Amino acid sequence: MSSLWVLDEPSPAPDARIAYGPGPHHFGELRLPSGPGPHPVVVVVHGGFWRAKYDLTYMGHACAALTASGFATWSLEYRRIGHEGGGFPGTFEDVSLGADHLRALAGAHSLDLSRVVFTGHSAGGHLALWLGARHRLPARGALCRGNPLRPRGVVALAAVSHLPRAFELRLSDCVVESFMGGTPEALAASYSLASPSALQPLGLPQVLIHGVEDDTVPVAMSEDFCARGRSLGDAVSTVSLAGAGHFEVVDPRSREWPRVVEAIRSLM
Repeated sequence: MSSLWVLDEPSPAPDARIAYGPGPHHFGELRLPSGPGPHPVVVVVHGGFWRAKYDLTYMGHACAALTASGFATWSLEYRRIGHEGGGFPGTFEDVSLGADHLRALAGAHSLDLSRVVFTGHSAGGHLALWLGARHRLPARGALCRGNPLRPRGVVALAAVSHLPRAFELRLSDCVVESFMGGTPEALAASYSLASPSALQPLGLPQVLIHGVEDDTVPVAMSEDFCARGRSLGDAVSTVSLAGAGHFEVVDPRSREWPRVVEAIRSLM
Protein backbone atom coordinates (compact mmCIF):
# COMPACT_ATOMS: atom_id res chain seq x y z
CA MET A 1 0.00 0.00 0.00
CA SER A 2 1.35 3.43 -0.94
CA SER A 3 2.04 5.86 1.88
CA LEU A 4 1.07 8.83 -0.30
CA TRP A 5 -2.41 8.67 1.22
CA VAL A 6 -1.09 10.93 4.00
CA LEU A 7 -0.98 13.79 1.48
CA ASP A 8 -4.58 13.37 0.37
CA GLU A 9 -6.66 12.10 3.27
CA PRO A 10 -7.85 14.72 5.80
CA SER A 11 -5.99 14.35 9.07
CA PRO A 12 -7.67 14.18 12.49
CA ALA A 13 -8.35 17.60 13.96
CA PRO A 14 -5.99 18.85 16.66
CA ASP A 15 -7.17 19.62 20.17
CA ALA A 16 -6.14 23.24 19.68
CA ARG A 17 -4.53 25.52 17.13
CA ILE A 18 -2.45 28.07 19.04
CA ALA A 19 -0.56 31.15 17.86
CA TYR A 20 3.09 31.41 18.90
CA GLY A 21 3.75 34.71 17.13
CA PRO A 22 2.10 37.61 15.30
CA GLY A 23 2.02 36.37 11.70
CA PRO A 24 -0.50 34.17 9.85
CA HIS A 25 1.96 31.28 9.72
CA HIS A 26 3.01 31.56 13.37
CA PHE A 27 0.91 28.79 14.90
CA GLY A 28 1.09 25.21 16.02
CA GLU A 29 -1.33 22.35 16.46
CA LEU A 30 -1.48 20.79 19.91
CA ARG A 31 -2.73 17.27 20.52
CA LEU A 32 -2.98 15.81 24.02
CA PRO A 33 -3.16 12.17 25.10
CA SER A 34 -5.72 10.95 27.58
CA GLY A 35 -4.94 11.10 31.29
CA PRO A 36 -3.90 13.84 33.68
CA GLY A 37 -0.25 14.23 32.65
CA PRO A 38 2.30 15.66 32.84
CA HIS A 39 2.71 14.44 29.27
CA PRO A 40 5.92 13.84 27.35
CA VAL A 41 5.99 16.02 24.22
CA VAL A 42 7.04 15.53 20.62
CA VAL A 43 7.68 18.77 18.73
CA VAL A 44 6.88 17.99 15.08
CA VAL A 45 8.14 19.90 12.01
CA HIS A 46 6.60 19.15 8.63
CA GLY A 47 8.44 18.95 5.33
CA GLY A 48 7.73 19.97 1.76
CA PHE A 49 11.15 21.34 0.80
CA TRP A 50 10.39 24.56 2.68
CA ARG A 51 7.84 25.63 0.01
CA ALA A 52 4.62 27.52 0.72
CA LYS A 53 2.49 24.98 -1.17
CA TYR A 54 3.16 22.34 1.51
CA ASP A 55 1.86 22.87 5.04
CA LEU A 56 1.56 20.96 8.29
CA THR A 57 -1.67 19.15 7.32
CA TYR A 58 -0.13 15.88 6.15
CA MET A 59 1.76 15.44 9.42
CA GLY A 60 -1.54 15.41 11.32
CA HIS A 61 -1.84 11.65 10.77
CA ALA A 62 1.53 10.99 12.40
CA CYS A 63 0.76 13.46 15.19
CA ALA A 64 -2.55 11.76 15.97
CA ALA A 65 -0.84 8.36 16.05
CA LEU A 66 1.88 9.64 18.38
CA THR A 67 -0.77 11.13 20.65
CA ALA A 68 -2.59 7.79 20.73
CA SER A 69 0.74 6.28 21.82
CA GLY A 70 0.86 8.58 24.86
CA PHE A 71 2.75 11.65 23.62
CA ALA A 72 1.51 15.19 23.42
CA THR A 73 2.40 16.65 20.02
CA TRP A 74 3.12 20.26 19.11
CA SER A 75 3.19 20.50 15.32
CA LEU A 76 4.70 23.73 13.98
CA GLU A 77 3.71 25.84 11.03
CA TYR A 78 6.20 28.42 9.78
CA ARG A 79 6.94 30.80 6.91
CA ARG A 80 8.19 29.10 3.78
CA ILE A 81 9.47 29.95 0.30
CA GLY A 82 6.74 32.07 -1.26
CA HIS A 83 5.74 33.76 1.99
CA GLU A 84 7.02 37.20 2.91
CA GLY A 85 10.04 36.59 5.13
CA GLY A 86 10.17 32.85 4.35
CA GLY A 87 13.46 31.06 3.75
CA PHE A 88 16.69 32.06 5.46
CA PRO A 89 16.58 33.48 8.09
CA GLY A 90 12.81 33.81 8.65
CA THR A 91 11.99 30.10 8.59
CA PHE A 92 14.62 29.46 11.26
CA GLU A 93 13.37 32.34 13.40
CA ASP A 94 9.84 30.93 13.20
CA VAL A 95 10.59 27.36 14.24
CA SER A 96 12.78 28.65 17.06
CA LEU A 97 9.97 30.83 18.35
CA GLY A 98 7.49 27.98 17.95
CA ALA A 99 9.59 25.39 19.74
CA ASP A 100 10.36 27.74 22.63
CA HIS A 101 6.65 28.60 22.95
CA LEU A 102 6.21 25.14 24.44
CA ARG A 103 7.25 26.70 27.74
CA ALA A 104 4.21 28.98 27.65
CA LEU A 105 1.92 26.00 27.02
CA ALA A 106 3.32 23.63 29.62
CA GLY A 107 1.37 24.74 32.69
CA ALA A 108 -2.10 24.94 31.21
CA HIS A 109 -1.75 21.68 29.27
CA SER A 110 0.28 19.61 31.76
CA LEU A 111 3.32 19.14 29.54
CA ASP A 112 6.53 17.63 30.88
CA LEU A 113 9.35 19.81 29.56
CA SER A 114 11.93 17.39 30.93
CA ARG A 115 10.71 14.84 28.35
CA VAL A 116 10.71 16.56 24.96
CA VAL A 117 11.85 15.10 21.65
CA PHE A 118 12.07 16.98 18.35
CA THR A 119 11.11 15.19 15.15
CA GLY A 120 10.61 16.27 11.57
CA HIS A 121 10.22 14.89 8.07
CA SER A 122 12.37 15.71 5.04
CA ALA A 123 12.95 19.49 5.14
CA GLY A 124 11.27 19.33 8.54
CA GLY A 125 13.91 16.80 9.54
CA HIS A 126 16.50 19.41 8.65
CA LEU A 127 14.72 21.93 10.87
CA ALA A 128 14.30 19.44 13.74
CA LEU A 129 18.03 18.65 13.71
CA TRP A 130 18.80 22.36 13.49
CA LEU A 131 16.51 23.08 16.47
CA GLY A 132 18.36 20.46 18.46
CA ALA A 133 21.67 22.08 17.52
CA ARG A 134 20.74 25.69 18.31
CA HIS A 135 22.87 25.74 21.44
CA ARG A 136 25.86 25.35 19.10
CA LEU A 137 25.17 28.63 17.29
CA PRO A 138 27.57 31.53 17.90
CA ALA A 139 26.46 33.79 20.74
CA ARG A 140 24.82 36.98 19.51
CA GLY A 141 24.79 35.52 16.01
CA ALA A 142 22.04 36.04 13.44
CA LEU A 143 19.94 33.04 14.51
CA CYS A 144 20.87 32.82 18.18
CA ARG A 145 18.05 32.97 20.76
CA GLY A 146 18.92 33.01 24.43
CA ASN A 147 18.14 29.86 26.42
CA PRO A 148 16.71 27.67 23.65
CA LEU A 149 14.49 24.78 24.69
CA ARG A 150 16.70 21.69 24.92
CA PRO A 151 15.15 18.35 23.95
CA ARG A 152 16.12 14.89 25.13
CA GLY A 153 17.05 14.17 21.52
CA VAL A 154 16.02 14.36 17.87
CA VAL A 155 14.40 11.76 15.62
CA ALA A 156 14.98 12.90 12.03
CA LEU A 157 12.86 11.27 9.32
CA ALA A 158 14.29 11.26 5.78
CA ALA A 159 16.05 14.46 6.76
CA VAL A 160 17.84 16.95 4.53
CA SER A 161 20.68 17.06 7.02
CA HIS A 162 23.42 18.54 4.81
CA LEU A 163 22.41 21.68 2.90
CA PRO A 164 25.54 22.03 0.73
CA ARG A 165 25.23 18.39 -0.32
CA ALA A 166 21.53 18.88 -1.07
CA PHE A 167 22.54 21.84 -3.26
CA GLU A 168 25.13 19.70 -5.06
CA LEU A 169 22.50 17.02 -5.70
CA ARG A 170 20.05 19.67 -6.94
CA LEU A 171 17.31 18.18 -4.78
CA SER A 172 13.81 19.31 -5.81
CA ASP A 173 15.01 21.55 -8.65
CA CYS A 174 17.81 23.00 -6.51
CA VAL A 175 15.39 24.28 -3.90
CA VAL A 176 18.20 24.85 -1.39
CA GLU A 177 19.45 27.84 -3.39
CA SER A 178 15.97 29.39 -3.25
CA PHE A 179 15.63 28.59 0.46
CA MET A 180 18.98 30.07 1.41
CA GLY A 181 18.96 32.95 -1.08
CA GLY A 182 22.10 31.83 -2.88
CA THR A 183 24.71 29.13 -3.29
CA PRO A 184 26.96 27.62 -0.61
CA GLU A 185 29.95 29.26 -2.28
CA ALA A 186 28.38 32.71 -2.21
CA LEU A 187 26.82 32.41 1.25
CA ALA A 188 29.25 30.23 3.19
CA ALA A 189 28.61 32.01 6.49
CA SER A 190 24.85 31.56 6.23
CA TYR A 191 25.14 27.88 5.35
CA SER A 192 27.43 27.38 8.36
CA LEU A 193 24.57 28.59 10.58
CA ALA A 194 21.77 26.80 8.76
CA SER A 195 23.03 23.30 7.98
CA PRO A 196 22.95 20.72 10.81
CA SER A 197 26.04 19.14 9.26
CA ALA A 198 27.97 22.35 9.94
CA LEU A 199 26.90 22.31 13.60
CA GLN A 200 28.09 18.78 14.38
CA PRO A 201 28.64 17.48 16.98
CA LEU A 202 25.10 18.37 18.07
CA GLY A 203 25.75 17.25 21.64
CA LEU A 204 22.51 15.32 22.15
CA PRO A 205 21.17 11.91 21.08
CA GLN A 206 19.91 11.61 17.51
CA VAL A 207 18.23 8.85 15.54
CA LEU A 208 18.04 9.29 11.76
CA ILE A 209 15.41 7.06 10.13
CA HIS A 210 15.49 6.79 6.36
CA GLY A 211 14.03 4.57 3.65
CA VAL A 212 16.62 2.84 1.50
CA GLU A 213 14.43 3.34 -1.58
CA ASP A 214 13.86 7.06 -0.90
CA ASP A 215 14.13 8.82 -4.28
CA THR A 216 13.44 12.29 -2.83
CA VAL A 217 16.22 12.55 -0.25
CA PRO A 218 18.91 9.85 -0.59
CA VAL A 219 19.52 7.57 2.38
CA ALA A 220 23.26 8.23 2.03
CA MET A 221 22.67 11.71 3.44
CA SER A 222 21.55 10.26 6.77
CA GLU A 223 24.24 7.57 6.76
CA ASP A 224 27.00 10.10 6.10
CA PHE A 225 25.63 12.49 8.73
CA CYS A 226 25.60 9.66 11.27
CA ALA A 227 29.15 8.56 10.44
CA ARG A 228 30.46 12.11 10.80
CA GLY A 229 28.56 12.65 14.05
CA ARG A 230 29.95 9.48 15.56
CA SER A 231 33.47 10.42 14.54
CA LEU A 232 32.98 13.67 16.48
CA GLY A 233 31.64 11.90 19.57
CA ASP A 234 27.88 12.28 19.11
CA ALA A 235 25.38 9.65 20.23
CA VAL A 236 23.81 9.27 16.80
CA SER A 237 22.46 6.25 14.95
CA THR A 238 20.84 5.54 11.60
CA VAL A 239 17.91 3.22 10.98
CA SER A 240 17.94 2.37 7.26
CA LEU A 241 14.62 0.83 6.24
CA ALA A 242 14.87 -1.69 3.40
CA GLY A 243 12.11 -1.29 0.81
CA ALA A 244 10.85 2.01 2.22
CA GLY A 245 10.57 5.28 0.32
CA HIS A 246 10.10 8.86 1.42
CA PHE A 247 6.69 8.78 3.13
CA GLU A 248 6.56 5.44 4.94
CA VAL A 249 8.32 7.08 7.91
CA VAL A 250 5.33 9.39 8.47
CA ASP A 251 2.63 6.83 7.64
CA PRO A 252 1.12 5.37 10.82
CA ARG A 253 -0.35 2.51 8.76
CA SER A 254 3.03 1.44 7.40
CA ARG A 255 5.10 -1.49 8.64
CA GLU A 256 7.91 1.01 9.30
CA TRP A 257 5.93 3.24 11.64
CA PRO A 258 6.59 1.25 14.85
CA ARG A 259 10.31 1.95 14.36
CA VAL A 260 9.58 5.68 14.53
CA VAL A 261 7.56 5.35 17.73
CA GLU A 262 10.25 3.09 19.20
CA ALA A 263 12.96 5.65 18.44
CA ILE A 264 11.01 8.49 20.01
CA ARG A 265 10.20 6.43 23.09
CA SER A 266 13.85 5.41 23.44
CA LEU A 267 14.92 9.07 23.71
CA MET A 268 12.25 9.96 26.26
